[in-house]
Amino acid sequence: MARTKREMASTLWPTTATRIALLAFTLAATSACGAETDTADTSSDRQPDEASSTTTLDPNNLPNPYQTHRDWGVLPEGRDWGRVSGVSIDPDGEHIWVFERCGGDNCVTSDDPTVLRFATDGTLVAAFGADMFVRPHGMHVDEEGNVWVTDGRAAREAELQEAPDVARKGNQVVKFNAQGEVLMVLGTPGTTGEPPAALNQPNDVIVAPNGDILVSEGHSAQGPHGRISRFSSDGTFLGSFGEFGPGPGQFRIPHAMAFDSGGRLFVADRGNNRIQIFDEHYEFVDEWPQFGRPNDVFIDSDDTMYVLDSESGDERNPGMKRGLYIGSAVDGTLQAYIPPHETEGPHGTIGEGVTLDAAGNIFVGEVSVRGMTMFTRR
Repeated sequence: MARTKREMASTLWPTTATRIALLAFTLAATSACGAETDTADTSSDRQPDEASSTTTLDPNNLPNPYQTHRDWGVLPEGRDWGRVSGVSIDPDGEHIWVFERCGGDNCVTSDDPTVLRFATDGTLVAAFGADMFVRPHGMHVDEEGNVWVTDGRAAREAELQEAPDVARKGNQVVKFNAQGEVLMVLGTPGTTGEPPAALNQPNDVIVAPNGDILVSEGHSAQGPHGRISRFSSDGTFLGSFGEFGPGPGQFRIPHAMAFDSGGRLFVADRGNNRIQIFDEHYEFVDEWPQFGRPNDVFIDSDDTMYVLDSESGDERNPGMKRGLYIGSAVDGTLQAYIPPHETEGPHGTIGEGVTLDAAGNIFVGEVSVRGMTMFTRR
């Protein structure tokens, strides 16, 4: 009897029950060893005690049809690139939006504009969002050209002592029009809590095909939050789904989101080393570990999926390699792989935000090496 691609793919990867058991064992072992607290913001986004899996894949067997162009995008004279985890394509397919961290890892003491619009040749054509954010994180540009961004956390005590005014920023989602006018704010800036009054470490934001606004929350490997909060198009809170944990429909750092052409939601569940898939009613459908330890996911109009993994290695997600995985959002098959940038470490590095322009060029926002990278077809 012939098998579907999904049935064939399921034989290549451990069952859901097996992966849950492996994750549960890893979490228990981590707890026994004494987990570290959330890292300071002078380090990377990485959480050293997040879950590991035993999935093994050799991406070197996959083709790499791209060539790398580092240091894409020209900033104004005197300004250096900081870390970038938020990037998105404009509806025209010819401009790239970037959410940059003020030359460093946060904007606590900076008044540089953080929301940047570039032509695909790297020319900066617009900039706004100055003196508004603590730590720029996620970004989404909707079909109408509105720019949505997440401010990933509230200020820490030392930061408040250094810059008291930063208390009015953080833990918020802001919607701009393309000219930089603020149209909506979700959460209470500077406050940590439960929606709708407040948010807790918002990682990403996206507008669903039905108009819902989805905000993924929880950036700590220790929890307690791992959820996606829903708001109507006018900002009315509709509820949340998911909770912290390793099971189906649970999250351990839901770092990014994307929709396929059929309206299914794909969540980069980074701490659980998987992509989770939900139907149009936000009910769990499947989970895929073959795209590594995902930081971001972008799905194009042909349902080709681009997934960044900058954290797999010996300590987290052993057996997988860092890099950019390209495959099908229909059945999960892998089609291509772009290796990470070489570093002094054994695993290399790659960024945390990915998007694609109308010509098929890939743009990646870098965290460890900072700035932007462009990948073009060979």
